[in-house]
Amino acid sequence: MPFFAPGDDPGASFPELLRRTGLAAAHDADLRGAGSLDVPHATTCVALTFADGVVMAGDRRATSGNLISHRSMEKVVPADRFSGVAIAGAAGPAMEMIRLFQLQLEHYEKVEGTALSLEGKANQLSMMVRGNLPAAMQGMVVVPLFAGFDLLRGAGRLWAYDVTGGRYEEREYVATGSGSLHAGTVIKVGYRTAMSRDAAVDLAALALWEAADADSATGGPDALRGIYPVIATVTAEGWQRLDDDDLAQRYEAIAAEVRAR
Repeated sequence: MPFFAPGDDPGASFPELLRRTGLAAAHDADLRGAGSLDVPHATTCVALTFADGVVMAGDRRATSGNLISHRSMEKVVPADRFSGVAIAGAAGPAMEMIRLFQLQLEHYEKVEGTALSLEGKANQLSMMVRGNLPAAMQGMVVVPLFAGFDLLRGAGRLWAYDVTGGRYEEREYVATGSGSLHAGTVIKVGYRTAMSRDAAVDLAALALWEAADADSATGGPDALRGIYPVIATVTAEGWQRLDDDDLAQRYEAIAAEVRAR
């Protein structure tokens, strides 16, 4: 670690540490003159609260224009043990932002000796989204979702963001990405207060199924390749991702219901 004078110490801010050492993040780069870039975009993520925490889910498809650039991208990842991030938008800057966010939370805990509060984490991510605004003006938009289990309140909480870094706490559910209208409508119709874990997971899975059915940029379950959406829960026990065998059974049940209709 470099040494800083007392008035120049970046403190617990990892992005500020990068700037002070001359290692600016890529999203701080000047993109003027870059023109139109056809980059992979991640689409359609949802999050909703249930009795014991939150469920986060995202499809696996990334698209470049009308082409499928990746079939197995992971858009929902843990930020730390008790929180997670889901991304929609330009895939490259989004994945870099997530890695920087993960390092920031770890750096803060090492410097301060305690973990950042859940609301503090949401604020940190808001600052990073705001820092990406110059790139967003060039089309490299990143719009994440953030959710986690608040150990102080003993409940799950979730936040949505806009491209300027504005953060908005949602009480029940939120969706982002190109299929968000369809996914959000499914959750709106099926959501109930204090749902069980299984009911919340099934609803998130159904939301992504319907989004994939109506939005070409959203990938549905691919039984042939064994590729299923990423669905995870965050509770007092921490981050837990559902395995593909579990999701295969849930999506087969959804397919059977659709065939019956």
